[in-house]
Amino acid sequence: MKKNFILTTQLDFAAAHRLIGYEGDCAKLHGHNWKIEVSVIGHTLNDIGMVIDFKQVKQHAKDVVAELDHSYLNDHPHFQRTNPTAENIAHYLYNELAKRLDQDAFKMHQIRVWENDRNYVTYSETDH
Repeated sequence: MKKNFILTTQLDFAAAHRLIGYEGDCAKLHGHNWKIEVSVIGHTLNDIGMVIDFKQVKQHAKDVVAELDHSYLNDHPHFQRTNPTAENIAHYLYNELAKRLDQDAFKMHQIRVWENDRNYVTYSETDH
């Protein structure tokens, strides 16, 4: 049986957006205090008993989120082509973090993006 270690760290950022083509209040400019949960999966431990140091995961997440923090998401180059829904934000963040984190020993497992205390989206990629 294969062992799985899933490490998760959280951080937050503030950003505004509006949803293009949406009929309702979210079509208007509004903001969120977004929270993200970044999960990395690994199957083996290094010499000191870690998959990866939580600090490394958090630093990569901070670097990616820094370009979105206190911004108008619709102005971001990626979201000029893609509606900045919670789903699309999760997909974007997952891909950007995978570029930085994926290695032989561990890789991105999933990301959860909360737009408020009650609503979140989870994005992951699987082989099946």
